[in-house]
Amino acid sequence: MSRWLQSGRRRDLCALLYEAGTLRGQKLKTTLERHYDVRLDPQSFYGTLDALVDRGLIERETQGIHDVYRLTDAGVEGVESHFAWLSARVDGHSDTARNCDSGE
Repeated sequence: MSRWLQSGRRRDLCALLYEAGTLRGQKLKTTLERHYDVRLDPQSFYGTLDALVDRGLIERETQGIHDVYRLTDAGVEGVESHFAWLSARVDGHSDTARNCDSGE
């Protein structure tokens, strides 16, 4: 994927959905708040989810009174591509990582 998410919150939400499959909006918010030990503004949080829906990376479905979210195929591809890119840097298997180590 040539252009992935630059927002860490958006990437984190996609990663949580990748792991879980589907989650209610409130469960996503609570999981992220616990991970970072911070309270997220609900309006900002749900605005982030709306932006991911608008970009076609996640889908929203209403189940009863709850909104449930899941990754689209494009979202899955984005998470997997970003994971591969990040893993290469952490493992030191990329030319970029070697160039940084050598001072280039």
